[in-house]
Amino acid sequence: MKISSPRILQNVILGFVVAGILLLALSGYLGSLAGMVMPPFVTLQSWVAERYQAFASFLTAPRDTAQLRQENASLSAEVSRLQAQVLGLQQQISEVRVLSALLDFARANPENEYLAAAVIGRDPSPFLHYVIINRGSNDGLRRGMPVTTDQGLVGRVAAVSAGASRVQLITDPEMMINVRLQPSKADAVLTGSLTGEISLGMIPQDVTVQPGDLVLTSGLGGNYVPNLLIGQVSSVRQQAYDLFQSASVQPVVDFANMGIVLIITNFQPADISPLIPTPIP
Repeated sequence: MKISSPRILQNVILGFVVAGILLLALSGYLGSLAGMVMPPFVTLQSWVAERYQAFASFLTAPRDTAQLRQENASLSAEVSRLQAQVLGLQQQISEVRVLSALLDFARANPENEYLAAAVIGRDPSPFLHYVIINRGSNDGLRRGMPVTTDQGLVGRVAAVSAGASRVQLITDPEMMINVRLQPSKADAVLTGSLTGEISLGMIPQDVTVQPGDLVLTSGLGGNYVPNLLIGQVSSVRQQAYDLFQSASVQPVVDFANMGIVLIITNFQPADISPLIPTPIP
């Protein structure tokens, strides 16, 4: 048979080559050849892929950094907002607890009528001898009304305006309160000081007073309702040549952290000064 066309000859040769390659592959001769030829190609492919990835990262890095900064700013703002909400909720929980305690105190002392007020100002000096509350004459407050918390006596209303009042604390050096000690039932006089400490005087020498004894208002003098808790005796001073004993008192009220107080509105102090005899000169 005579082959006249070059194309047919090429096809025949290509067929023989393909058939030869198939025979070599089936006989296993191409395995060792592929093992020697393929590793360099794989290495080259890995190198090209790594360089391409590095180049792509270099091109997209500025955009990714800007996006990350934006996301970080958004997350920071969200964290700040959530922290503010947590603080607000904690403040609300604290106020609810205080109001609940004040309500329990009012229920335990139904003989008195109470009006709640918030502390809106304090003595700028470090001694905290008065506070300002957000209730005044428009709310029925009058000078001399006792002020308390669920813990104990705070002081009394010393000055009143239409919408606010000044409360003189029991730590004020001008404060004098007639008190009664428990369990001895002895009468004494409580006074404040410039340092904010409160102390007892005029305690009879024959009365046994010990640290831990309770100090309550006696009601004598007409300035306070009786049996309002003030604090506990912390130490006692007794000298044989003194007419009276004296003692230091630890108040039960934390004056530096008061937020809400109660004013006893159905009590008006009695002015007994005209009834006190004038000493003869």
